[in-house]
Amino acid sequence: DKFAEAFRGVRLGAQGQSSFFVHGFFAVLAVAAALLLECNPVEWCLVVGCIGLVFTAELFNTAIEMLFRGLDQAARDRVYGCLDVAAGAVLVASGTAAVVGAVVFGRRLL
Repeated sequence: DKFAEAFRGVRLGAQGQSSFFVHGFFAVLAVAAALLLECNPVEWCLVVGCIGLVFTAELFNTAIEMLFRGLDQAARDRVYGCLDVAAGAVLVASGTAAVVGAVVFGRRLL
């Protein structure tokens, strides 16, 4: 039951979120690049770990957004900064993934 709930949560988190489409697109590009450049196991772990990090941050961001929408206006006014912090977490995760990708793939391309 716990796995079914978790998979339902991933599905709910990804549905209707344009950012999941964008992150998914770049995840596919990263996997394709890792395949084409014949990355070693450590590099694969870095690439897959970064993909997981970004999707995890995005799921937490989506969960906070869903909670926020359920609040009354007075509560929203008090916790509005939470949305910015959650979005910042996605930005940091994405930036980290971009730097790791540049190091892994740049090294292979050069």
